[in-house]
Amino acid sequence: MSNSFPTGGFGARMDPDAMWQAFEQLRSTFEKKVGTRMGRGDVRAAVLSLLSEKPMHGYQIIREIEERSGGSWKPSAGSVYPTLQLLADEGLISAEESNGRKTYALTEAGREVAAAEASTPWQTGTSDSGTTTGERRGANLPKAGVELAQAAAQVHRSGTPEQVKEAADVLDEARRKLYAILAQG
Repeated sequence: MSNSFPTGGFGARMDPDAMWQAFEQLRSTFEKKVGTRMGRGDVRAAVLSLLSEKPMHGYQIIREIEERSGGSWKPSAGSVYPTLQLLADEGLISAEESNGRKTYALTEAGREVAAAEASTPWQTGTSDSGTTTGERRGANLPKAGVELAQAAAQVHRSGTPEQVKEAADVLDEARRKLYAILAQG
């Protein structure tokens, strides 16, 4: 096998530096997107769902969403607290202050809305095909991509030339296998 790495084209090998740059770009893109943004309706639905279980303060809500989503979604305080204020303005929740912390609870109207909407955006239920909703949406794929990019970056920074070449071969094989998955459909 030659030590030169042709670039470009479908199925062509990339040189290790080009592959490194591609993985850095992938990692950067995923780190900006993975688990950091959900629509406002999703935050609202999550808050209503959690408060239907028990009263909570804002920080608890953020932690519960993060925990229940397996770490793939951690809404910011800048999305949760305005949502709580909006729900209070709509008369769906009330706030009680204790020890300098506001604890939010559903009102009767809030319980009715939460029951009617019955949404848990972080939940990964099982479908008829046996896959979870998270798997169907590829929820684990971006995280796996980030972790792969981080491992590739570590090999690029710390590996010997032989290790870098071996890693490039592994990544090339992974790319081929990913395209083969798409070809099956």
